[in-house]
Amino acid sequence: MNNFKKTCFAVALVFTLAYTAFAKSSPKIVPTTIKIWDGVPSMKGQSTKMDYYAPQGKNTGAALVICPGGSYHHLGVFHEGKDVALWAAQKGMSGFVLKYRVSGQGHHHPAMLEDVQRAIQIIRENASEYGIDKGKIGAIGFSAGGHLVLMAEVFGGESELEKLGIKTEVSLEPNFIMPIYPVVSMQNDIAHKRSRKSLLRKDQSEERKNLFSMEMQARKINCPVFLLAAKDDATVNYLNSTRLAEAMTREGVESKFILCENGGHGFGMGNNKFVHSTQWNDEWLWPWLEETVLGK
Repeated sequence: MNNFKKTCFAVALVFTLAYTAFAKSSPKIVPTTIKIWDGVPSMKGQSTKMDYYAPQGKNTGAALVICPGGSYHHLGVFHEGKDVALWAAQKGMSGFVLKYRVSGQGHHHPAMLEDVQRAIQIIRENASEYGIDKGKIGAIGFSAGGHLVLMAEVFGGESELEKLGIKTEVSLEPNFIMPIYPVVSMQNDIAHKRSRKSLLRKDQSEERKNLFSMEMQARKINCPVFLLAAKDDATVNYLNSTRLAEAMTREGVESKFILCENGGHGFGMGNNKFVHSTQWNDEWLWPWLEETVLGK
């Protein structure tokens, strides 16, 4: 072996050993699964779960209910769920990935809203156990999950849980929400039709479409909002987000709207070009959280 090859081999060995040591020393975050309907007689047989990721290092006291997307038909539980929870945990926040019910399992409204309200109830009622500040419980959602976190805020004062026989002594509203490339509108010109069908099934009257068009319910948003979308989104028309942003401005809602020229749909917090190029979660979302939520 000549000197050049020996040098290359030595460098490669050093990097391999260093990476191995880093991998072994990096904390592995193992989630705890919570069955949110356990012990509720009226929901016997429902198996909705959420995975809890404990904060690493200094606990900020904040918690995120994480709602993956999937057109209300299925769930993108990795790049829009697990990856988000790991990011949150590494920032010192509690991450709860909610695997809410979807139409692919035969569920429609109000199942999804019931699930997110129940998740918020469980977290808020057990906040001291988790080391969570009851006033710092937020919800982040992607695509259809973005619509769900908007519904969590808009309909937070209307308990679906009480209809199931569950006493709710805590607020079911999130303290802040982050819809990311969200489904917003049910209106014919810009609606994501698969999400609308999955949510509303056959009852798509004008009254129902208006009720579930979140831009038409902006007056009911009473918490800070971080909104992100891209103009080249080929799945959910970006006008969903611009109309929501305009409505929130008219209603005086505290919000931050970032509209990118490029980014597409479904980037989440996964290992992809947009996330690598923008670091949107660290460069845009985290400073907003520090200023708007954690600093209070």
